[in-house]
Amino acid sequence: MKKSDINPMPEYFDRYINLADDVDLKEALTISAEELTNLPLERWKAIGDKVYAPGKWTIKDILQHMIDTERIFGYRALCFARGEAARMPSFDEEEYGRNTNANQRTLEALIDELKIVRVSIIALYNSFTDEMLLKTGLSFKGTYSVLAIGFITVGHQRWHLNIINERYEGLI
Repeated sequence: MKKSDINPMPEYFDRYINLADDVDLKEALTISAEELTNLPLERWKAIGDKVYAPGKWTIKDILQHMIDTERIFGYRALCFARGEAARMPSFDEEEYGRNTNANQRTLEALIDELKIVRVSIIALYNSFTDEMLLKTGLSFKGTYSVLAIGFITVGHQRWHLNIINERYEGLI
């Protein structure tokens, strides 16, 4: 199923969904996984723990956020696909960010973990039928489908990689 099959379109998450191509979800997830193999590791190492503005996350913090969020999105997708009726809670990304050790980890370790989580997400989505992809559930921001969560996952990665490219690359 493609991005254009999403119904309803989640208002809050459309900024991520709109960054994804209108291709089959499994293809979109695979393409975004491949994007993780071409990250400019040496440039990111040169940037180190610099941030583009006070109070912003380091590249390592962003990678940890991507890992945490992808796991949360995967859990929500699983719950909705299985017919969970309970509203999924929100999560405080700032609080999560304060409670990691991302800056004591290597970029390689964070990137490896992100790749592993993505492989797991791809396996999860490969287990879903089209009927499961169209199932919806309740979250803190409204109702959205398993399919939408898949494209949110793809777009969320692009969103943050774009931020790194646009705001951090100039710090070298």
